[in-house]
Amino acid sequence: MLRSTYIFFICFLLTSPYSLIKATLNNLTLPHQHPDPEAVVQDVQSSVNVSLSRRQMLSLEEKDQQQCLTGNPIDDCWRCDPNWQNNRQRLADCGIGFGRNSLGGKGGRIYTVTDSSDRDASNPVPGTLRHAVIQDEPLWIVFSADMSIKLQHELIFNSYKTVDGRGVNVHITGNGCITLQYVSNIIIHSIHVHHCKPSGNTMVRSSPTHVGFRGRSDGDGISIFSARQIWIDHCALSYCTDGLIDAIMGSTAITISNNYFSHHDEVMLLGHNDAMTLDTGMQVTIAFNHFGEALVQRMPRCRRGYIHVVNNDFTQWEMYAIGGSANPTINSQGNRYTAPSDDNAKEVTKRVDTEEGEWNDWNWRTEGDVMVNGAFFVPSGLGLSAQYAKASSVEPISAGLINQLTMNAGVIGGPRDDGETISYPGFNGGGTSTSTGTTNNGNGRSSDGDGGYLNMIFGDAAAPLAPSTTTSIFLSLFITLILYTITNHAVLLSLP
Repeated sequence: MLRSTYIFFICFLLTSPYSLIKATLNNLTLPHQHPDPEAVVQDVQSSVNVSLSRRQMLSLEEKDQQQCLTGNPIDDCWRCDPNWQNNRQRLADCGIGFGRNSLGGKGGRIYTVTDSSDRDASNPVPGTLRHAVIQDEPLWIVFSADMSIKLQHELIFNSYKTVDGRGVNVHITGNGCITLQYVSNIIIHSIHVHHCKPSGNTMVRSSPTHVGFRGRSDGDGISIFSARQIWIDHCALSYCTDGLIDAIMGSTAITISNNYFSHHDEVMLLGHNDAMTLDTGMQVTIAFNHFGEALVQRMPRCRRGYIHVVNNDFTQWEMYAIGGSANPTINSQGNRYTAPSDDNAKEVTKRVDTEEGEWNDWNWRTEGDVMVNGAFFVPSGLGLSAQYAKASSVEPISAGLINQLTMNAGVIGGPRDDGETISYPGFNGGGTSTSTGTTNNGNGRSSDGDGGYLNMIFGDAAAPLAPSTTTSIFLSLFITLILYTITNHAVLLSLP
């Protein structure tokens, strides 16, 4: 009887730990994950309503200010100030969504980049952008003139930095581009990021006291890796080898707003792979962006997490706009989706490599979206049930106002394919923007197989995380001890 009990106990141990570990991971939350994402959604919509109401209520005597206001709460927060250049750090108070608490370099000194070179990634020269972003102290980084910065390798940021390109035209291109890894409180504003290529297998400095070997990067425009409190605003991104913006490995508290995306295949990835349970805590706001010409897919492509897509203008896509796997929550509100002419690509949504029986309870919701040229969104899951009660308590802004809310998406004063811009007091938009017109010759991927993301950041393929090695060793030792006890018990029973 005792031996049977031991054997049953061993079988229980062999089967239970993995289930317990899996259950624990499936309920994992990140330290900086917002406990009530629907409250954040409601706050975003409230801020838009307030900005629009303010614009509509201005009297004729305040006509100049009325023309300045657009109803976009981020822009209306600072752009009408004719002295904004003397109060740049006010921008840090203008964020919305999950990344709204990002401080960037607020409270730090102004660092002016005067040198566009990037000669030595391991020993950057003072006055360069690389030297600025690796410093330990909070910095608000500005530029002395128009610049085109061709990176030799990844530009690795330290925490508490704002890169502020307002008033000039700054282009970041070349090898590696921007890496936000294990950092927090980053604001990147009014920067062109394009033609980023893989690089690595070299020494790169990430702080004044640390330089380390970096494997091969993927060629993302902006790579967000285990980072939090990130805000990417009014940037223009195009022509990169891999993603324009990728956020993976438990990154959270991110806002991607007022950007202009164009000329790219796999635009935005949120979540490392289906097995990466850490990304369940990812929370991202995607607001007031223009997804422009020559885009194919992933606007974004989500794995796990909570993604709020609000008041964006999707001009076209070739395959799909919003895709996902591994049960992400997608809340689409007040967007305009313009489908391509291809009858086989009218659907906004795509459940990637997943059967309908598996995804029909995923929470994908559309509210107040406008569908153009036959576009259609396939919702699923809870819909308007309790999970969305707070979000739906504030009516989403009509997508008919999308032109107004997104008319300045991209780098301020930069070129737009539709030619629509608005002027602001004290702001001239900077210098002349240039483009090489080069097409993306990256990896040539047009499917959503996602095999390339196993080598995200460092290039070397990495398998999905397995259960803890320590746990496995402990179980092995424990089972060995039980077997030893059984054996010795049997020997003792056989003694006279």
